[in-house]
Amino acid sequence: MEAISSRAWMGVVAIFALAFAIGSPYVEAQSAAPAPSPTSDGTSIDQGIAYVLMLVALVLTYLIHPLDASSYSFF
Repeated sequence: MEAISSRAWMGVVAIFALAFAIGSPYVEAQSAAPAPSPTSDGTSIDQGIAYVLMLVALVLTYLIHPLDASSYSFF
């Protein structure tokens, strides 16, 4: 079995040293305060209903439009 070369060993040590240098400042970090509970005044619900209605109108437009355009010859 072949021993690990010194160049490979230095690479492994360098990766561990980099990970330690990046992670060590966060060891004593304080946890963030909990986020406040979400409140809704109904505008997001209204906006969601409006999006659904626009999507329905778009689908109906594309379903009905080919029936209208079938009598036209563009080319």
